[in-house]
Amino acid sequence: MPCFFRRPVRLRKSPYLFTIFFLAIAPSVNAQKVTTSQYDNARHGANLIETTLTPSNVSAQHFGKLFTLKVDGDIYAQPLFLAGVEIPGKGRHDVLYVATEHDSVYAFDAYGNPSTPLWQVSLLKDGEAPVPGPDTDCPFIQPEVGITSTPVIDAQSGTLYVLARTKTRPSIVTALTRQTPTSYFQRLHALAITNGVEKLGGPVEIKAAMSGHGTGNRSGNLEFNPLRENPRASLLLANESVYLTWGSSCDVGPYHGWVMAYDAHTMQQKAVFNASPDADDSGIWASDTGPAADKEGNLYLATGNGRFDAATGGRDYGDSFLKLEDKSLKLEDYFAPFNVDDLDAADKDLGSGGPVLLPDQPGPHLHLAVIAGKGGTIYLVDRDKMGHFQSRDDSQIVQSYPSSGGGVYASMAYWNRNLYVVSDSDHDALRQFDVREGRLSLQASSGDMLAGMCSTPTISANGIRDGVLWVLRSKSWNGPDTHAILYAYDAANVTHRLYDSEQNSTRDRAGLALRFNIPTVIDGRVYVGAKREVDVYGLLSGNKTGK
Repeated sequence: MPCFFRRPVRLRKSPYLFTIFFLAIAPSVNAQKVTTSQYDNARHGANLIETTLTPSNVSAQHFGKLFTLKVDGDIYAQPLFLAGVEIPGKGRHDVLYVATEHDSVYAFDAYGNPSTPLWQVSLLKDGEAPVPGPDTDCPFIQPEVGITSTPVIDAQSGTLYVLARTKTRPSIVTALTRQTPTSYFQRLHALAITNGVEKLGGPVEIKAAMSGHGTGNRSGNLEFNPLRENPRASLLLANESVYLTWGSSCDVGPYHGWVMAYDAHTMQQKAVFNASPDADDSGIWASDTGPAADKEGNLYLATGNGRFDAATGGRDYGDSFLKLEDKSLKLEDYFAPFNVDDLDAADKDLGSGGPVLLPDQPGPHLHLAVIAGKGGTIYLVDRDKMGHFQSRDDSQIVQSYPSSGGGVYASMAYWNRNLYVVSDSDHDALRQFDVREGRLSLQASSGDMLAGMCSTPTISANGIRDGVLWVLRSKSWNGPDTHAILYAYDAANVTHRLYDSEQNSTRDRAGLALRFNIPTVIDGRVYVGAKREVDVYGLLSGNKTGK
């Protein structure tokens, strides 16, 4: 059932007044929507109301690329989707929201009717541009850095929250005389889903400071650095707050693992946390996935490399899995592996991907979370008692599953008692675990994907039936441009590959690959973000032309 947005009858002759007198009807249980990265705040990575795509029809014979939507910049953010949005002057549409590194946000008809944007807005202020890639001293996001993290939508209020990075363009005079230093900005925007107009008095410039003697401090004061802090992880909307997190670009310092909360109604900053106030690094990377939130409002996130001294009275949490209180961002609990110092020294970030919060389990460990990192080990942690740190082993947590020989550079997906993990292993890049009574056991593995997969899997299913596992092949590290490859597997048994976009490359080949992109599967379509385009896949017969 679509999610409808309607206006009072008296406004029918003046559609542009819609944004003033906007009324949102709460989505029904089965509403078609993707409002956040990985579909929900538990980060299960599963759309459970997909009734069109099934293991029986996702094949090169029946399924393929339908059309492509062109945009003005590269797409790292996962596309979002809302059904039944009234666009002023253009009627009701199921809308795909796309954000680019050129600091643009697009709203497209999700079925390509029309293929031109319903609206497009630039988040660049006068005299500003996206941050040039070389300014970050990192080759991974090029040629410009604008919107990287996946936005989040509040469907009730009709608001899309997005974090954008910009740089002032120096005038000819200042460029020649070098009299004015370059200014970098990060801003949180609140846009109307109907037309992209700024809401809530936004945008708000991101600023923060706290006491600390970490790298880059000035006389014991540590400030947020808008150039060095890279917001890679997706935004989180929970507890009437928007949560933002930061890592870095290629470990270029000084940087720290900042977490900030902003009021979703007023855009005022509510709380700030820093994972390394007296050290450096410990960024929240998450590889385009995001921090998770449980039903009680607690936040869960993992950090990357950096000093860990919390077990000896310090405040620094490198390579740790953290639980934060929602309102104050106070640290509530944590887990750090016994070999945390070795992980740091070997650049084996625990926080290379985000966590997944599993559904309630039987037995003593009711509330579980799972996290894995570049070290390859999968950690199953009791969210009610995370275990802190012990130097001899990790026996204080529920389970640690040893590495398959490859690191996990992204997050995981959960469906129907199954946990799916993609690593860069040569022999079992895709693994399927059974989750039963609070334990993981390997059920199946598939090595038919090429090694080097830095991907977060996603699931489409009709409840517990017809599960399809989707994986998007990323660009290799420092390698030449290559085309992304969309893979589909039977989620009941991942040794059974259903489809890949190179089987009929003339028809189905995707755009040039980026890193860590997550496909969006909704209402019979698969949306793949790539370099300056979104490729749209679906069944080749009975193609929808709009709603």
